[in-house]
Amino acid sequence: MSGIGTPPDRRSGRLGVGIVGAGRVGPVLGAALGGAGHAIVGISAVSEASRERADALLPGVPVLTVPEVVERSELVILAVPEDQLPELVAGLAATGSWQPGQLVLHTAPGHGTAVLAPAMAAGAIPLAVHPAMAFTGTSLDLARLQESWAAVTAPAPVLPIAQALAVEMGAEPVVVPEQHRPAYAEAVATASSFSTAIVQQSIALLAGIGVDEPGRLLGPLVRSAVDNALRGAAPAPVEPPRD
Repeated sequence: MSGIGTPPDRRSGRLGVGIVGAGRVGPVLGAALGGAGHAIVGISAVSEASRERADALLPGVPVLTVPEVVERSELVILAVPEDQLPELVAGLAATGSWQPGQLVLHTAPGHGTAVLAPAMAAGAIPLAVHPAMAFTGTSLDLARLQESWAAVTAPAPVLPIAQALAVEMGAEPVVVPEQHRPAYAEAVATASSFSTAIVQQSIALLAGIGVDEPGRLLGPLVRSAVDNALRGAAPAPVEPPRD
């Protein structure tokens, strides 16, 4: 396989990329890297919905089994749920699937590279890159990636590779040390789940009093309030109508 076993600094820069997982994240990152000039060699997809998503974002890319994706790829992206990641990595190691010099990147927020130890034992190069955004699994995400940040964790000699891949996905890389990944995961999960719950509650209240398209009404308010909070400014209260 071209590039496998070659030190990262000697690579041509164009990689054969395989995606394990066709949920909301994997196909989007594959499309982003494909747009950056990499060759997407295959994606694993089981359900009908995941196959449709893969076909929409990666037309013409073959749907393969997980071992086939790993066998054909110079860069393997593991875009699977966080609780499935350790078993997947260990299972592929047990079958001898990992290859020396192969780049293995996972997208789980709560793990650094320690979870990739079974692949590292086979000579693979471990990278952890988590784009900090809520994915829809559609082409809309490609534009949103351009405004996002990505947490990157990797051994020092290959950290520039993780950072470069984040940039090629469209995101701004920020280094999160291995020991801080759990705290990072808690922070992004709290922000995402809290924001979603509050907005849904507000939409339900407005819909209950007969407001049409409550989401459109709340959009500017929520965006400005969040922007103020992120900038460290105290949001102005929403004042009641005056007589």
